[in-house]
Amino acid sequence: MHIKEHHQNMRLGIISALHEEQAGLVEAMERPSRLIHGMREYFLGQLWEIDAVCVLSRIGKVAAAMTATTLVEKFGVTHILFTGVAGAGDNTVRVGDIVIAESLVQHDMDASPLFPRFEVPLIGRSHFQPNLELSMRLLGAAHDFLELDFPEAIRNEDRHDFGLEQPRVHRGLIASGDQFVNDRQRLQALNGALPGLVAVEMEGAAVAQVCHELDVPFAVIRAISDNANENAAHDFMRFVKSVAAQYAFYITRRLCRDLQQSPPQPRTESADT
Repeated sequence: MHIKEHHQNMRLGIISALHEEQAGLVEAMERPSRLIHGMREYFLGQLWEIDAVCVLSRIGKVAAAMTATTLVEKFGVTHILFTGVAGAGDNTVRVGDIVIAESLVQHDMDASPLFPRFEVPLIGRSHFQPNLELSMRLLGAAHDFLELDFPEAIRNEDRHDFGLEQPRVHRGLIASGDQFVNDRQRLQALNGALPGLVAVEMEGAAVAQVCHELDVPFAVIRAISDNANENAAHDFMRFVKSVAAQYAFYITRRLCRDLQQSPPQPRTESADT
């Protein structure tokens, strides 16, 4: 693959699992067009001068995998960004923190004894790495958001109610599964089996596998909405609307402006290992 010389050659696919997680991005599109395919609405347009396609995957690994595949095969996206919320993977990660995937694994994949636990059968790996360049740009956008945009983006009332005093950015392992993790013992077991776990959610690793197989650069960013314990559902949708959606909007805007100024390189093995 050759390095892209113009940002016009880039088409960014932006996936979220819930409508509220993507609020504002479609409205920010210039001259958007809407296309329904496979029971999903795809919005095509320009986001801060970047050619983009926004879509809701719905919840779960199959839904996310289908959406990612369609973005590549039908809509020709060259890069994929997954935004949304997640539960904290350990007690160093707090509500309101931002997690950017360094690696992703399907925590409910277990074909043992035929294959090692977590390994995707016939692929030979359990962990999938996002594109390093795109992830580092996303990391910079997240840090700039917290430093420069956070007071404007999040209301004082929401900061107080959710205890968002000094949110931090983490980069590490995200585990995905078709389970809403809200049990402290379950989370502790995952921590023991998956060292370095920082977040749990229900879609990212499926998108990662699709992008690995189709050789498409991707990145995953999550706002921590809960501690993945028995209180995980408390005020969940309020957090998504008033906090996570703002995170996604402001950080995606910073990312798009960065990509517009300096187009990324395509995926290479040296960038991802």
